[in-house]
Amino acid sequence: MPIKIAINGTGRIGLCAIRVASQRKDIEIVAINSTAELETLLHLIRHDSVHGHFEAKLNANRTLNIGHSKNILVLSERDINKLDFSAANAEIIIECTGKFNSLEASSAHLKNSVKKVIISAPAQNAPTFVYGVNHTNYHNESVISNASCTTNATAPLLKILDEVFKVENALLTTIHSYTNDQNLLDTKHKDIRRARAASLNLIPTSTGVSKAISLVLPHLGPKITGLAIRVPTPNVSLVDLSLSFKKVVSKASVQHALKDASKHAFKGIVSIDEERLVSSDFISSPFSAIVIDDQIMTIGEKNAKVLAWYDNEMGYSERLIDMAQYIAQN
Repeated sequence: MPIKIAINGTGRIGLCAIRVASQRKDIEIVAINSTAELETLLHLIRHDSVHGHFEAKLNANRTLNIGHSKNILVLSERDINKLDFSAANAEIIIECTGKFNSLEASSAHLKNSVKKVIISAPAQNAPTFVYGVNHTNYHNESVISNASCTTNATAPLLKILDEVFKVENALLTTIHSYTNDQNLLDTKHKDIRRARAASLNLIPTSTGVSKAISLVLPHLGPKITGLAIRVPTPNVSLVDLSLSFKKVVSKASVQHALKDASKHAFKGIVSIDEERLVSSDFISSPFSAIVIDDQIMTIGEKNAKVLAWYDNEMGYSERLIDMAQYIAQN
């Protein structure tokens, strides 16, 4: 039987999660909750300025057909305490609103048929999992966080390199496409730099990746810190990792470790770019991280730099749905 999921929220991640989930035969989207008008929601599912066209149909009874999911119930409820996905027999909720990013808030979904909630963001007090890194530590928790897109890109690289060379410390910069948390034109924002026009500026800001790493790779948490530079592109970001190791490394040994992992332990999660591509080539990439092979650098005996692309929307959504499949089976 397919896993019955519902998606709460249709921002960028919610819309991408709909695309990913609807293409998997063992998943059925049974409900979507959105504050958008139904016709607007249908339009946004079908037409995306970044990811292109996608097939979706409005039925006569005002339900949706999207991919393998038929007769999807569409709800429009802002109050999580009044929202009840059990009318569609949903079992797992993908929480994508950005409004309920805590264990306590998202627990309101747990009623009747709903047994699990996955929050598509870092979440206060919620157990945090990155698929491919620590997802096998999942032990039937009811509400979990899928961490952030940057954590999903960074944690696999850290795990691979730590297992081979033992990470001493790491500095991270994410060159991150702008998001809806920024302003189209200059206006007020709680972060004074994010108050400035997203499409006109390089914007230094914070990233919560070091805190998130401590939740999924606890021994590495104190050894990594970083920042973000928001840039004027709508999608695809770049992790820039500068690392110091306990063991001696070379460019060739780092390349080998990452290539080997991409073919075995991290197949489908980490990939290697050997074609000298640019950011737009990775729009809709399903991988968590795509290492730029020719940009790996070393200096001295124990220091290296690794760059990796990631589609901060679609790559993250792939892992979000991977996690839903995993918890349904475990």
